Amino acid sequence: MRWMWIDTVTAYEPGRRMVAVKNVSLAEEHMHDHFPDQPVMPASLMVEGMAQTAGILVGSCRQFKEKVILAKIGQFTLDSDVVPGQCIRYDAQIERMDDAGASTRGTIERLDHRSGHWETIGSAEIVFSHIDQNRSGLAFPEENFVFGENFRTLLRGAGLDRAMAAAKG
Repeated sequence: MRWMWIDTVTAYEPGRRMVAVKNVSLAEEHMHDHFPDQPVMPASLMVEGMAQTAGILVGSCRQFKEKVILAKIGQFTLDSDVVPGQCIRYDAQIERMDDAGASTRGTIERLDHRSGHWETIGSAEIVFSHIDQNRSGLAFPEENFVFGENFRTLLRGAGLDRAMAAAKG
């Protein structure tokens, strides 16, 4: 995956929870196109950041051996904007996991620089599918195109790169 919408993993509880952060900067090209006179982080990219956080958590449960793809966004709310200079925190938790996939729930928070506290500004319910376990009989490439080499740097910070290496074998 070329576009990463999280910068680092700050907490990881295997099989249960992952927290990641994204620092929003005016140096990011998309910020100049989204309301140029008053740039804000696009909500669609915050959904993707939440999905990447939750998807990595789901993938880590089986040492990244499964190809995990977003199957459905059950619910997404966002109550406030995030502007350049602010930080986003994604807190993802697994609600259900089986051979077919997983359902997750998470919160999106923004760091209030004045108080130094995180404030919840949104939530998401996302369902993932293990496409290697699909029932349609479709064949997919052997290599894991979801958790490829581009994730390695990000995962190193959480110690998850060792799980990927072990899965490769």
